Amino acid sequence: MLKGIRTIVYHVSNLEEAKLWYADIFGIRPYFDESFYVGFDIGGYEMGLDPSTEEYSGGNNSITYWNVEQIDAAFAHFKSKNVIVHQEIHAVGDGIRLGSIRDPFGNVIGLIEITSGQSHAD
Repeated sequence: MLKGIRTIVYHVSNLEEAKLWYADIFGIRPYFDESFYVGFDIGGYEMGLDPSTEEYSGGNNSITYWNVEQIDAAFAHFKSKNVIVHQEIHAVGDGIRLGSIRDPFGNVIGLIEITSGQSHAD
């Protein structure tokens, strides 16, 4: 059945602006760049940008957390780019800290640091 997350797609109102924003904020370039989809490879996982104007019932009600080694350094980097903080860094127990930011297109990007030796499979 499920093997794990492979691709995360953010819907954006302006693909060109989003491509530039994500390239700058994450310090990467897309490996796939077309008018209908832009794909970035982040640690072997795909982050995609979709300019579809299709409405999704219920709105954006989920959050995906990207693993980072040092969440304080990651947040300092993002804040230097003037992102909107969705949720400040906070501890949730067992050596896990998380926080989240917003992109200019309404998507929430979660960040998680796990220092206790725990993994998603534990």
